[in-house]
Amino acid sequence: MSVDHAALAISSVRWHRHPVPQPTGARRWQGGISPHAYRGQRDQQQEKGHHQVIAAVLEGPGNVKAVNVADATLKEPGDAVVRVVAAAICGTDIRGYRGQPGPVRGPRCGHEFLGVVEEVGTASATVRPGQLVLAPFIFADGTCSTCSRGLPSSCPSGGMFGVAGDGGQAEAVRVPFAEATLVAVAMDEHDERLPAVLALADVMPTGYHAVRGAHLTRESCVAVIGDGAVGLCSVLAAREAGAGRVIILGHHPNRLDIARRFGCTDVIESRGDEAAAAVADLTAGAGADLVVESVGDQRALDTALRVCADGGRLSLVGGPHNALETMTCFMRNITVAGGLTPARTYIPGLLDAVLGGRLDPSPVFDATATLADIAVGYEAMDNRQATKVLVRP
Repeated sequence: MSVDHAALAISSVRWHRHPVPQPTGARRWQGGISPHAYRGQRDQQQEKGHHQVIAAVLEGPGNVKAVNVADATLKEPGDAVVRVVAAAICGTDIRGYRGQPGPVRGPRCGHEFLGVVEEVGTASATVRPGQLVLAPFIFADGTCSTCSRGLPSSCPSGGMFGVAGDGGQAEAVRVPFAEATLVAVAMDEHDERLPAVLALADVMPTGYHAVRGAHLTRESCVAVIGDGAVGLCSVLAAREAGAGRVIILGHHPNRLDIARRFGCTDVIESRGDEAAAAVADLTAGAGADLVVESVGDQRALDTALRVCADGGRLSLVGGPHNALETMTCFMRNITVAGGLTPARTYIPGLLDAVLGGRLDPSPVFDATATLADIAVGYEAMDNRQATKVLVRP
């Protein structure tokens, strides 16, 4: 299916890096209607007896639509209702769109969003109406043993937005456990840095998770398999962590350009045997100290294992749907790491870096679509015409 470019705005030049913090007077982001305007619209709808908002709904493979659904409302004392300012389409959403295995099966869609708090339950102490907040892709209670260990992604009471609760690709979202889930963002809802902050909902924390614990130095070599948003954020995280050489294995020129902006030192566009040989040539036959597998299919995992150095580290962050040769890992002393990122644990530090002008993952968003035309955004990512689409209500 061809993409309607009138409905999809290619925005690779819209979002700028911010070398210095701009807590006041920052450029205004023209990313849609103010949440306060939505609040007024909602009040008008309620006066007329209407209680609906627009949300993305997956009705089957290749069929996502923007439809009217019941408005988000408080159900538990710890809930909050957030009016969405910006959302995103993730590669995980595209797997569901294609009918492939994974958590996304519909009907609601989206797990990356930020917005303004409109209502809070009686248990809310610090989350307040009017706050700009970022939601990690998984909500969690913040009190269980796994949350206490810094793993809210494993919270037994939690869940993924769009899978176990409202989807983020909507005008409004009910957020369970708002106190433990939402992160306040100290800037205006029109600030130009919103795309960089939105990237912290999932892909940037995942890239950070991929390299965390690898003890990278200027002598370290990192190879990233895959040039999607997670792979690109892994490149950025590896360079920020101090790796001297960062190799990306990918095949899409526009994405590889972003990888170069993020600091990758080498690009390999070949596959299979040729890709493995190219990494060997770059590393004098040793392989990479850390290999990030950000794709999730068998071919990518096989390549990752081949290019990993003996005694190296294999980080799986691509939502793997494949089999790992554990005997190979055993015989070559390869450490297997990665996993589902505990985004809420990492967001405060990453947010501080974004607001301080030290980190800018916003270039992963190279297209925008309105919520009403969200099908166009899905088509663009499915056809590899966009790396990651930002969605405006």
